[in-house]
Amino acid sequence: MPRTLVTYFSNTGNTKKIADAIYMTLAGNKAIKPVNELQEQEIEEYSLIFIGFPVYSHSIPFPLEGILRNIPPNKKIALFSTYGSLTGSRLSRQALEYAFVLASKAKILGSFSCRGKVSPQALEVLEKSPEHKVWAEMAVSASTHPDRNDLEDARSFARWILTLAAQN
Repeated sequence: MPRTLVTYFSNTGNTKKIADAIYMTLAGNKAIKPVNELQEQEIEEYSLIFIGFPVYSHSIPFPLEGILRNIPPNKKIALFSTYGSLTGSRLSRQALEYAFVLASKAKILGSFSCRGKVSPQALEVLEKSPEHKVWAEMAVSASTHPDRNDLEDARSFARWILTLAAQN
């Protein structure tokens, strides 16, 4: 029976909420682990891996870089992310695009992203910085995310990826 892993990095809890929604949608032999609890050799044990992260400074958190670079060739993966900027903005896409580059040896079946609240401490620091003031103002509107609709979209994404994984 195929084994599926959901692994994620989350500081504020946004990405964990999405990871939990994906995990609860999966049936069968499955596991969920934060990235910092994942042993690199464990990746071999799974036929499908969902990998999630928050967008930090237009990029991915450092702990994920090594994992994405070392995904075995043709391993089926799906990526998901959370971010504070506006949906569809360049800022919301850059980290995901970088993750695609890092995991280029893998068979990437798809990606999902949604907004997530930014910590009040981060907003306070960014609002004081002239070059980040506009972004901080934009990020305030993400304070209610991920919301019920985001979680349902994550579940739909998981079902779609499972369908793709079965076909490939």
